[in-house]
Amino acid sequence: MAKVLVETSARHVHVTKQDLEILFGEGYELTVKKMLSQPGQYACAERVDVVGEKKTLAGVSILGPCRKETQVELSLTDARSIGVKAPIRESGDLEGSGACKLVGPKGEVVLEKGVIAAKRHIHMTPADAEQFGCQDKDIVSVRIDSDGRSLTFGDVVVRVNPSYALAMHIDTDESNAACAGPGTMGEVIK
Repeated sequence: MAKVLVETSARHVHVTKQDLEILFGEGYELTVKKMLSQPGQYACAERVDVVGEKKTLAGVSILGPCRKETQVELSLTDARSIGVKAPIRESGDLEGSGACKLVGPKGEVVLEKGVIAAKRHIHMTPADAEQFGCQDKDIVSVRIDSDGRSLTFGDVVVRVNPSYALAMHIDTDESNAACAGPGTMGEVIK
């Protein structure tokens, strides 16, 4: 039985260096608050407001380091509540994605695209993929056994890269549906 740690990825924003400087000021650098499970990735002290057509999500975390494109990852509940489109996509697949405005202490950035609901996925190293009998871009299911809310997630994309650490990422809607908490393990089903 192949098991994987299931982590909840709450709403967050990835920014370009240019957008960071618009939001926080020229020459600004991100402040590491906490390292994340994926090597080199971290939660930042900096937060921004995500503004939709209906309302605003205040104080959304930025994850670092800076990226090539600014991206907002929301749950579908978040997106509906603020009135933005958030298609289910893999990170970085932003063409035709939702629009919003980001507000920081020094400025605002209007995004014509970049809002997504992240497709649930498993990060694997090549060695992990071999152990699980998977390849990059495979689609698998993952069963989570929980007290009263056991659930099997389909459409889970496998992402293989030597720089990854083994973990499945789901958003807060998915986590709540399965009563997933810290230390939750899921069984990978091919």
